[in-house]
Amino acid sequence: MADRVHRITMFKAPKPEDQQKLIAEYKVVNAKAQRNGAPYILSLTAGVAEADPRSNGFTVVAKTEFANLDDMMYYDNECKAHQDLKAAAKGLTIEGIQTVYFTPQVVAEKQ
Repeated sequence: MADRVHRITMFKAPKPEDQQKLIAEYKVVNAKAQRNGAPYILSLTAGVAEADPRSNGFTVVAKTEFANLDDMMYYDNECKAHQDLKAAAKGLTIEGIQTVYFTPQVVAEKQ
């Protein structure tokens, strides 16, 4: 997990129906995203953020993990499933999007 590229995208989608549409689009990405005929996203998690002042208005959060930066760049620029998600998002009320990615320097897991 430490060598994976972790990507976090947050959306400011104030309408609950738009939040659910984004979640539905991530389900499609999870089912359809392929590179060279095979799934390449190592992990995908998405959900509605808990109401909290620290969220700064971000309401939907998605976390994806990729084997390397090349796979993440493919996701950004070429993946049909991700392009479809972006197109669908343009039809929703979204007041802001923030994306960051990183390779972990600390990994701690508890069972």
